[in-house]
Amino acid sequence: MCMAVELQVILAYAFGLILLYILGYVLLIPIKITLKLIWNGVLGGILLIAVNFLGKFIGFKIGINILTALVAGLLGIPGVILLVFLQKVL
Repeated sequence: MCMAVELQVILAYAFGLILLYILGYVLLIPIKITLKLIWNGVLGGILLIAVNFLGKFIGFKIGINILTALVAGLLGIPGVILLVFLQKVL
């Protein structure tokens, strides 16, 4: 009887550790995605400001508004390249 209780306790701890590992893994994935979006946003914003600063010398400007901030923030460097391309084409 005493051995069965110890085995149940060990199994309960093992099950709890497995659940804790799964929960940690599930929570880690959104954190990675969030950090990537934050990094893209910061990099896109800095690049957008740099394009506007350098474009001032050649008469090129991308307006900073909600739409351009979202494109540059979500896509990062490719988003800023897309904005420059669209500004030149349109």
